[in-house]
Amino acid sequence: MVASRRAAMSGASPSLVAGIRAALTVISVALAGVLSALAVASVHMARRVVTPAVRLPDTRILSLDTAAQTITLTRTPDTELPGRYGLFTSGTSNYVKLGSVLSEDETSVKRKLLTHIGSDSRLSPDAAFSGWYFDRPDELHLPYTPELIGSAVGPCPAWLFPAGEGEVWVIQVHGRGTSRAECLRAVPLFHQAGITSLVVSYRNDGEAPRSRAGTYTLGATEWRDVDAAVGFARRRGAKRIILMGWSMGGAISLQVSLNSAHRDAIAGLILESPVVDWRLVLEYQARMMKVPPTVSGLAIGALKSEWATPITRAGSAIPFDRLDVVARAGELRHPILILHSDDDGFVPSDASHDLVTARPDIVELEVFEVARHTKLWNYDQERWSARIRTWLSAHDLSAVTTPAED
Repeated sequence: MVASRRAAMSGASPSLVAGIRAALTVISVALAGVLSALAVASVHMARRVVTPAVRLPDTRILSLDTAAQTITLTRTPDTELPGRYGLFTSGTSNYVKLGSVLSEDETSVKRKLLTHIGSDSRLSPDAAFSGWYFDRPDELHLPYTPELIGSAVGPCPAWLFPAGEGEVWVIQVHGRGTSRAECLRAVPLFHQAGITSLVVSYRNDGEAPRSRAGTYTLGATEWRDVDAAVGFARRRGAKRIILMGWSMGGAISLQVSLNSAHRDAIAGLILESPVVDWRLVLEYQARMMKVPPTVSGLAIGALKSEWATPITRAGSAIPFDRLDVVARAGELRHPILILHSDDDGFVPSDASHDLVTARPDIVELEVFEVARHTKLWNYDQERWSARIRTWLSAHDLSAVTTPAED
């Protein structure tokens, strides 16, 4: 066969041979370029996944009416939502609270200001829309103390809101790229139920100590800092502990539930817009950013490979199989309430639906629509709160009896 090819080539004209060789060279260079571009894109994506996020502007302040106390923002799927929210700004205010939508058109949304803005105030046009609403613990007007939770990476700051007899605690775990303040919305609900709230931080979140690598492991190591908080709660008298995780905090809480030496003290989990399977989330986000499946596949492959950690800058390989709780559903033993929107827009609800299908005996799912990622409280506080109260009462975790329905 080789001889026949050589014979064919030897019989070809010199110009044809030169043309074929040139074409092969061009194809080889182009292929190398494509492979190089794919490699660069996949490394970039992998690094973004594990690098602690910085809050970036996602809307613009178009106008501010201090007389009417209204603000007009560029219209986005978030800024057009009904409900109460917050806005990260810069200038004379760093954070303002937003009320209901007053008017809207194709490009803008006017909302009521719930934080008073004086006539001499100046706000930068670039802003970031937020579901936090409460930005500081003192805004809740509840007694609290700052605490430090000892962990393997050092002392992790926390806020402790005592309530009831102190035997039932909820440990709240915030999501990726946010801080403890994300969880403050839920504290009054638990306080009314007589449940002590411990709002915690964890490694590399900007408040807790930095790990050696300084990167996220998507719950694979962060859970140990939250487990230290479980131990802290038990030493302070907690008999039954609820874990509440928001977004990536849900992934962390699930790992605590599966791995903690304090599993017998865990009474249940409440998960708000949780990550249940990271691969599904990363593939979804790649599609939203129009990243080719080849790139996202290479990025996930690099993140789960120990040899690639110097390239991805991850501290260690990400154990995606261990973080896939749908696949590990048979290992779950604690009752779980999931609150998730089918219109989440960031963490798809598919894995939440899959988990309740896999374990209907212990997993309950409250499905929202319209509401966006971790903004269910903001969108419909009454429904959100009622569903949690019902779950607490059903599992004998509330010190306050839920009124019977007519």
